[in-house]
Amino acid sequence: EVQLVESGGGLVQPGGSLRLSCAASGFAFSRTTMTWVRQAPGKGLEWLSNTNNLGSSTLYSTAIKGRFTASRDNAKNTFYLQMNDLKPDDTAVYYCAKDWGSSTVRRGQGTQVTVSS
Repeated sequence: EVQLVESGGGLVQPGGSLRLSCAASGFAFSRTTMTWVRQAPGKGLEWLSNTNNLGSSTLYSTAIKGRFTASRDNAKNTFYLQMNDLKPDDTAVYYCAKDWGSSTVRRGQGTQVTVSS
């Protein structure tokens, strides 16, 4: 069974940092492109990044480029999102996902990130 479990969210002040983790199991993680998406209150899902199976290449949305960094540890089946210089507009539930854009897409339960002073 595919499982994706996000953690690391919380309340942070503007300009602060958080590191999200996504623990993956039930599929060939080291052969799978992984994705981060988020959903702000009252809005739809927003794609943030895609990281290839080796972690050697990541595409970012313009909203987060230069502030967020996605990475992965295939030995630990874990996917990360380092978020720096957080802004109130980054407040959302953050999800990791596999097979984004396909009929077999799966994502976790999400972790809440709130940016507020």
